[in-house]
Amino acid sequence: MQGAFDNRDTFSINSIFNVLSNFPLLTYVISFLQDFIIGVLNTGPIPKHIAIIMDGNRRYAKQNNLALKDGHTAGAEALVNVLDVCFRTGVEHVTIYAFSIENFNRSKEEVDTLFSLLRDKLKMISEHEDSYARFNKIRVRIIGNKSYIPTDILQDLESIEETTKNATSKKTLNVCFPYTTRDEIVYSIKSIINKVNNGEIESKDKIDSKIIADNFYFGPDTPPLDILIRTSGHTRLSDFLLWQSNYNSTIEFVDTLWPEFKFFAMTSILLKWSYYRTLQLEALSIMGAKNEDDLDIKINLLKQLPKHPPYASVNSRQVRLG
Repeated sequence: MQGAFDNRDTFSINSIFNVLSNFPLLTYVISFLQDFIIGVLNTGPIPKHIAIIMDGNRRYAKQNNLALKDGHTAGAEALVNVLDVCFRTGVEHVTIYAFSIENFNRSKEEVDTLFSLLRDKLKMISEHEDSYARFNKIRVRIIGNKSYIPTDILQDLESIEETTKNATSKKTLNVCFPYTTRDEIVYSIKSIINKVNNGEIESKDKIDSKIIADNFYFGPDTPPLDILIRTSGHTRLSDFLLWQSNYNSTIEFVDTLWPEFKFFAMTSILLKWSYYRTLQLEALSIMGAKNEDDLDIKINLLKQLPKHPPYASVNSRQVRLG
């Protein structure tokens, strides 16, 4: 129980609920409260696509005097909790930054640990008929430059993709591994060049931003990004989804370390997004716009109207009589 408050100046909501959850009666109350919050969220708009930079495993291990591997294991457990919240509320795509190409600069021991841990956790949630992913019909996709992945790990990951492939499911876990935006843009450009040469794209003059995005690792079927979350207090994106987060997406930087980022941390972000999204929808309705693009057009048209004539006051005029 003490570990929840180590090296903290203030009590976070997550820490309080972690302590309370050790008491059976309060566990029931918290479970009821969680179901209530999920029910509230389901009454409003829900994002279709959420992406997460899961940062803070190493600091969590250091602060709690744990081995580095145990910090990453705690992070993997937090992921399952967050996925449960997202998919229960109706989020269709959850994208996680599991491994950056830049992470190859870390020690071989840590890289090997991350590779093995990712494979083992994905196998655990998808290996059996009653495992989390298959029971809940969640499709797992590996997104990124697979040429960096060792053959034995890649075979297992591709097997997981095939096992969880479900054409009728809207629930998708995109695992970016290994990935950077710059590498994804290079991949898209090479793919487009090949398609132009093969006649799949009529000419280079037909290339636009949509074609570039459609040729990313994600493919054209992934919905636009609604929320990008980074934990642990860092306010940088680390070359993650830079293209996808450039328009109409919310970026949330939270101070919580990833292994401590659980139900109430996730639902608070969803509630805030749902509230502001409701305001946007009301604005669309008032303006008579069909969507955000239509609203932007109407607002821009209003801005282009000529300035009003100078104000005049009757009192300021000199009136001549006779």
